[in-house]
Amino acid sequence: MTPPEDASDTCIVPGCGAEAIRHLSLAEARRAFPDLGEKGRRAPLCRDHYREWKKVTKEARKLERLGW
Repeated sequence: MTPPEDASDTCIVPGCGAEAIRHLSLAEARRAFPDLGEKGRRAPLCRDHYREWKKVTKEARKLERLGW
């Protein structure tokens, strides 16, 4: 079930109010943004912060996949 069009989330990163395009677990998002608050289990991220998260965690995610 998809949420209604008018119910859009905003980015959880402090100081950013952009529309969220991706949702990560709060623990995953803290790998790149350790100053996130306690706001549920999921962390909505805007496009720019999602790309930043991907860059910061690229090596760790690569090593994680090699362990399979």
